[in-house]
Amino acid sequence: MSETLERPGTGARTIGAASPRDTAEAWLTSFGQALESGDVEAAVAHFAETSFWRDLVAFTWNIKTVENREGVRGLLDGTLAAAKPSAFRLDPKEEVTEADGVTEAWFTFETGTGRGYGHVRLKDGLAWTLLTTLRELKGFEERKGPRREKGVLHGIEQGRRSWQERKDEADARLGYEDQPSVVIIGGGQGGLALAARLKRLGVPALIVEKNEQPGDSWRKRYKSLHLHDPVWYDHLPYLPFPDDWPVFAAKDKIADWLKHYASIMELNFWGRTVAKCAAFDEARGEWTLVVDRDGEEVTLRPKHIVMATGLSGKPNKPRFPGMERFKGVQEHSSEHKGPEGWAGRRAVVIGSNNSAHDICAALWEQGADVTMVQRSSTHIIRSDTLMELALGGLYSEEALANGITTDKADLIFASVPYRIMHEFHIPVYEAAKARDADFYDRLEKAGFDLDFGEDGSGLFMKYLRRGSGYYIDVGASELIADGKIKLKAGQVSEITEHGVKLDDGTELPADLIVYATGYSSMNGWLVDLMGQKAADTVGKCWGMGSNTTKDPGPWVGELRNMWKPTALPNLWFHGGNLHQSRHYSQFLSLQLKARMEGLYTPVWGREEVHHKA
Repeated sequence: MSETLERPGTGARTIGAASPRDTAEAWLTSFGQALESGDVEAAVAHFAETSFWRDLVAFTWNIKTVENREGVRGLLDGTLAAAKPSAFRLDPKEEVTEADGVTEAWFTFETGTGRGYGHVRLKDGLAWTLLTTLRELKGFEERKGPRREKGVLHGIEQGRRSWQERKDEADARLGYEDQPSVVIIGGGQGGLALAARLKRLGVPALIVEKNEQPGDSWRKRYKSLHLHDPVWYDHLPYLPFPDDWPVFAAKDKIADWLKHYASIMELNFWGRTVAKCAAFDEARGEWTLVVDRDGEEVTLRPKHIVMATGLSGKPNKPRFPGMERFKGVQEHSSEHKGPEGWAGRRAVVIGSNNSAHDICAALWEQGADVTMVQRSSTHIIRSDTLMELALGGLYSEEALANGITTDKADLIFASVPYRIMHEFHIPVYEAAKARDADFYDRLEKAGFDLDFGEDGSGLFMKYLRRGSGYYIDVGASELIADGKIKLKAGQVSEITEHGVKLDDGTELPADLIVYATGYSSMNGWLVDLMGQKAADTVGKCWGMGSNTTKDPGPWVGELRNMWKPTALPNLWFHGGNLHQSRHYSQFLSLQLKARMEGLYTPVWGREEVHHKA
C-alpha cells in the first residue's frame, strides 16, 4: 500500500535517532517502560496528535481501534492494569524501514496472559499507527512442534485399541455423552478454519452444517463460479494450497479441498444437520441448542455458539409483484446450477454484481440470449489490474520472493486502521481508471452505470462497508461493452407471465429469470434460530458506520459484531472471505480458549448497538 497521508505535527516527546532501527528502538523501549510502570500519560505522549491504535485481543479482549491521544488514554485507563504488558522488543528477524518520513517496525511483547506481536508506524518519532495482536496464551500454546502429540503409546498394552477405534468412539460420544465447548453453525471456509484452530488449542468443537459434506456450500453454487481472489490471498490455516494450485480455483476444486481439509485436520463435522432453536441459560452459562441431525433431534449444550453461516449465507430473495404467475423458470443465483439447457432461449438476470456477471457470461457462452438488469451503479475492476495495483504487493509470487509471507501480509493489511484505509486505496483506483480508461469508456457507452465507491476508494472498502456493489472483471464486462450481453437499467415493477416489466414500461421477455439480488445480513440466520428480539439485541453485522450506502453511521471503527463478543453472552460471529476466515479465526479461537480455561478476559470498548437486525 502506498502512504498518502500528511505527516502529523511534532509532539512533546519527539525522539530523534541516527537510523530507522535506532528511532524504532528508542520509541519502543520508552513506550514499553511507560506501560510497565503504569504511567498512562507518559505512554499517551508517545502518540502523535493524529494517531490510531488497533488492538486485536491483546489489551482489550476485543477487536478495537481507538483514535488520537484521547482514544489511547481511554484504552490504557481501561486495560493497562489487567493486561500487564511487558517485554517490548524489536523483532530481530525483521528489518526496520523508513520511507517518505515514515519509520515502520515489527516487535514482540507479552501480557499477563499471552504473547503478542505488533507493528508501528512512526512519524517525527511519534506513533502514527500501532497494531497489537495476541498470538498465543501462556501455558495454553498450540500443540505443535515440540508440544505435538506422540500419537502412540510404545510398549505392551493389553486390549490395545487402534487410533481409528479411539477416534470412532470419541466421534460417537460427541454431542451425546460428551458436550462440545463450542458449536460452530456453518461448515464453509469460516467454520472449518475456526474449528482447525480450536483443535490445535484443545478446545472441543463441533461443526453443524445443513449440507452433507464440507465444501458443499461451494459445490452447489452456479457451475461457472471460480474464486475472484488469487491463491496467495486464500490459504487456510496450517495447510496452504500446493505451489502449483491455480491462481483462481474453480468452485468444485475449492469444495474438494475443504472436504479433505476437514478430514486431514480431524474436525468434528455433522453434515445434514440443521440448527432449529437455541436459548442461553444464564445460571449454567451454557446454550441449549436443538438440532435436526439427519432426521434425529439432538439437544446440544455448548458453552459457546459461533455463527459461521457466511457473509453470503442467507439469500436475499425479492418479492416482486406477479412472480407467482411467471410461466418460465425463476431462481435466486444461489439456486442457479448452470447454463446448460438455455441455448437459444431468453434469460434475464436481475442484478449487476459478481454473481450476475458470472451467470450472464456463462449463459452467453452456451448460446442463450441474455439481458442484465442493472438497478444501481456497480464498481468494476479488471482482475489483472486489481492484482497488479492492489493485491500484488502483499499477495503474489513477487511478494513471497520479497519475504512477505501470508502471515506477514495479513498483519500488514491489519495494521492499516479502517478510518484511514480509504486514503490508501484512492490512489490505487485513480491509477486503475487511468490504466483502463478505454475499457471504462466502452462500458459507459454501452450504458453501464459505473462507480468507484462514494469516495473513490474502490473494491475493498465497498466490501467492508456493505459486502456488495462490485464485480472483479474476468470477461463479462467485455461482453457488455460489445453488446453481446444486453443491458437494461431500471427498477423491476412486476413479473409478468412471460418476462420482466421495468418501471419505464419496458417488458423483457424471458424463459429464465435469475435473481442475482445478493444476500441479507449474517444475523438474518439469528432470527430463524433465536427470534427477532435476539437478533435486534445483537444488531447489524458487518460495516463500520461509514455513513455510506448500506453502512449507516455512527462510526464504530471495526466491523460490527465480527470475531468479538456480542451483546448476547457467549454468541459470536465468524465469516468473510478466505483471507478473513484465516486471519481472524486466530483471534476468535484465542478468545474461546481463554474462556474455556477460566482466564480473566475483561472486555474493553464494547460498541453500542445502533441498528437492529
